[in-house]
Amino acid sequence: MKYKTAVVRKEHFNSAHRLHNVNWADEKNIQVFGKCNNPNFHGHNYELEVKVIGFVNNETGYVIDTKILSDLIKTKVLDKFDHKNLNLDVEEFKQLNPTAENIAMVIYFILKKHIDKDLELKIKLYETPRNFVEFPY
Repeated sequence: MKYKTAVVRKEHFNSAHRLHNVNWADEKNIQVFGKCNNPNFHGHNYELEVKVIGFVNNETGYVIDTKILSDLIKTKVLDKFDHKNLNLDVEEFKQLNPTAENIAMVIYFILKKHIDKDLELKIKLYETPRNFVEFPY
């Protein structure tokens, strides 16, 4: 019987963002998003876990080569998000509110197209040590 195995890569990046809905009045944005609606933005030290799940390859002994996974995360996610203002510098958030939920979803879709279709991908993103999201769920 074969069992699936998960390979997890942990990374870290720092980004600024502002949570804001352009269709709402300023009062409603402040009411819903509070300090996160600061017009001058605010930052987080994000912790990212990328989990790849699948069957171990009989020839390599890998689910996925961790060097390949590490390089993929660096070039496709960290180079794009680290030390950036998500609202201003990252194309995906020009029209999408950069909540932790949306950031995790964007990371998933960025990476998924570079991961073998037979492998599952899960993203866990910590915005603070106590607040994190998982995508997909």
